[in-house]
Amino acid sequence: MKRASLFLTAALLASPIGLARPHLARADDATIKITRSDKDKARPHLTADEKTSDGSVDAGGQHVDYEAVAGTLIVHPKGWDDAAKLDGDSDKAGDKAADDTNPTAEAAMFYVAYFKKGARAENRPITFLYNGGPGSATVWLHMGAFGPRRVVTLDDSHGPAAPYRFINNDQSLLDVSDLVFIDAPGTGFSRIAGKDKEKDFYGIDQDGHAFADFIASFLSKYGRWNSPKYLFGESYGTTRSAVLINQLEQDKSVDFNGVILLSQILSFDASVDGPEMNPGVDLPYIVALPTYAATAWYHHKLPGTPGDLHALLTQVETFASTDYAAALQQGSMLDPAKRDAIAEKLHDYTGLPVDYIKKANLRVDGGEFEKTLQGDETTTGRLDTRFSGPTMDPLSKESDYDPQSAAIGSAYVSVFNDYVRKVLGYGDNKYYKPEIEIDNWDMKHQPPGATSPVSGSANVMPDLATAMKYNPNLKIQLNAGYFDLATPYYEGIYEMHHLPIPQALQANIEYHQYESGHMVYAHQAALQQLHDNVADFIRRTDAQGPGSAPPAAKH
Repeated sequence: MKRASLFLTAALLASPIGLARPHLARADDATIKITRSDKDKARPHLTADEKTSDGSVDAGGQHVDYEAVAGTLIVHPKGWDDAAKLDGDSDKAGDKAADDTNPTAEAAMFYVAYFKKGARAENRPITFLYNGGPGSATVWLHMGAFGPRRVVTLDDSHGPAAPYRFINNDQSLLDVSDLVFIDAPGTGFSRIAGKDKEKDFYGIDQDGHAFADFIASFLSKYGRWNSPKYLFGESYGTTRSAVLINQLEQDKSVDFNGVILLSQILSFDASVDGPEMNPGVDLPYIVALPTYAATAWYHHKLPGTPGDLHALLTQVETFASTDYAAALQQGSMLDPAKRDAIAEKLHDYTGLPVDYIKKANLRVDGGEFEKTLQGDETTTGRLDTRFSGPTMDPLSKESDYDPQSAAIGSAYVSVFNDYVRKVLGYGDNKYYKPEIEIDNWDMKHQPPGATSPVSGSANVMPDLATAMKYNPNLKIQLNAGYFDLATPYYEGIYEMHHLPIPQALQANIEYHQYESGHMVYAHQAALQQLHDNVADFIRRTDAQGPGSAPPAAKH
């Protein structure tokens, strides 16, 4: 897939499937009932349903018996008023009333919740988890990271086809928290229906509202308003988390104990996907450079003997934020001798030929790096640059696909389809959509304090900053993989360091990096570290008192 911009290749940001697959429309994709009365004219009602089962898992040194609930909750667009519906009012101010040809939009959001048996709600943390995309279901976090069962894939290469291994997940977070895995509207088993359904649910702010509506409904349905509460988002899910935590605090009056971010992107101006379309903004090249270095180190493409990875990255981070940033800032006015010196240094840190770097004007984007690093015949991974695969088109300028996506997608989707139907008892006559293509995702965002949505590259840093100031006890954990070129780890650090918050609140943020990729948990050793760090974060913050703070961290 060619890269125009990050948000135009929506399904690739957090979905390991890679190239979007077409799916056939099916009559059973959504169950819609039409009710008719004098006050309720033919509005579509997506039926909420649920299936309950029991299970157990050995995780974190504990044996946990749990109840699993797989089901859906109904959510509505912003501005929907349940009291107004009872009176037969119009859907929104200025809209024509719902009728047969103008049904009200709504979504049935699918979830799988795991509740530890015998635990008191007020003493038991609950964590809401979701992947990103936008357009990705949450099969990846569910089957690869923290659910009670986990699919096994090879560490950095394409494994054999089915049957796939499916094991007890020793790294499930059920040792410290109840878990709720949520599929975004339109993905997985979640469905949308009604007038303007895409417009009402497919967008940064619309999506945040839907998740806030879901979480508030879930807390009421299961009596969890007084439980310690956490958000866990991956990739675009981190974008969602920044918007969501602010909406939960401001619109739902609910504080959370912590927000856990995995593979963060808050400002899309920092994306290394297609930055050449945004000349004058050089930040993507700066924050991607440490990941280029880590990748070249892993594939033995660096000149000389670079030695320890962490020592190398310390050097590269310093160079990226000083000499390299200063050189890029000068643009075409950069002195030729200085240009040559920077090109040589980039060669030392990326393994790319000096002439290639000069031809690229010292600016190599993600797709170009993936295509070039290992030669014409081998493409380097994007979500996890440890992966490699045969190049589709040796004459192309950029990579055409992601080898990691190709390597693991089938295993995750196949195992989940078996698990949800045979173990959880949900999904008969329903089609699970691991990802959907969303060509009209609304990237306009209305940050806190703005009077209207802002066009251009989305930036939700103000949302997270506002949430942290509104609730100064809110703790943040940032997790990232060194080999992630979709959302480079140094990008997340840069964004956090530039949040518009008082310096004292920076102490509420902790950082963890792993020798893995975008899906940190796809590497067994990193999964164990991720579990331990997240579990420790929850234990330290589920009963906060004066002086509670994250431990000292590198960044």
